[in-house]
Amino acid sequence: MMQFKVISRSFSASSVQQAIKNVTVIGGGLMGSGIAQVAAQAGQNVTLVDVSPEVLSKAQKSIETNLGRVAKKIYKDKPQEGEKFVAEALGRLKTSTNALEASKSTDLVVEAIVENLDVKHKVFKQLDDVADQHTIFASNTSSLSINDIATAIKRKDRFGGLHFFNPVPVMRLLEVVRGAETSDQTYNTMMEWGKAVGKTCITCKDTPGFVVNRLLVPYIAEAIRLFERGDASARDIDIAMKLGAGYPMGPLELADYVGLDTNKFILDGWHKKYPNEPLFNPIPLLNKLVSEGKLGVKTGQGFYTYDKK
Repeated sequence: MMQFKVISRSFSASSVQQAIKNVTVIGGGLMGSGIAQVAAQAGQNVTLVDVSPEVLSKAQKSIETNLGRVAKKIYKDKPQEGEKFVAEALGRLKTSTNALEASKSTDLVVEAIVENLDVKHKVFKQLDDVADQHTIFASNTSSLSINDIATAIKRKDRFGGLHFFNPVPVMRLLEVVRGAETSDQTYNTMMEWGKAVGKTCITCKDTPGFVVNRLLVPYIAEAIRLFERGDASARDIDIAMKLGAGYPMGPLELADYVGLDTNKFILDGWHKKYPNEPLFNPIPLLNKLVSEGKLGVKTGQGFYTYDKK
């Protein structure tokens, strides 16, 4: 875990809305690197932060490769312009292992680290003491409460959720989540920023899973329960939803793709917070598969068996 030197500052609300020109992304994994890419290719200066230099190196290579794909699609008949697009986007991107330095004078900090409330609290609390008073904080959390995360910081009016979807450069949706104290100015700035990086933005209150996961996770859970009861085979459940509802993937295929451990983690967290909601109840079959290390595509076995490459 990175070490932080705390520098105290006092904060006062500003009535002047500022455009986002400088972005700091905390977390160099798939989500973080994707967020950094879309911001850089949209013309913003981006610092991607991670405690691991190896993770950052891998992220840089991935971003360069992905930018090349974007350039080929946009400038397929103008390769020189494509090369210029890639070079300029990469020129706006830098990496750092020092979150404090990267966050001191930025306009927006987007956190995309592990889904652990204590870890997020530690990071945001220490960044809160050094970031400029105008800086907006946002979390890319997909399952934790924005209000719960905000308890660690003073700038609750300048905090909200920016929930991207994987892979970030491809998926067009961004859920902009308002916390209980998110100001109108902060909300409007986040919405405009989301549009600036090429996303279609929707708004949601701080409800479990926001819009997509609040509908998707219980849907997957019910499919697992249907299979667990022996009402239908996994294949037939998936075929039913693809051909009967027009979904591109069946729910059990999707569970394997997302990761059964991820599905279990989300359900467990929601069940703990909302024990009287039956949709969030633990599923014995899901728990069994996870305990056996059968997590889906990434391990080669879940509801289906996959060739591990």
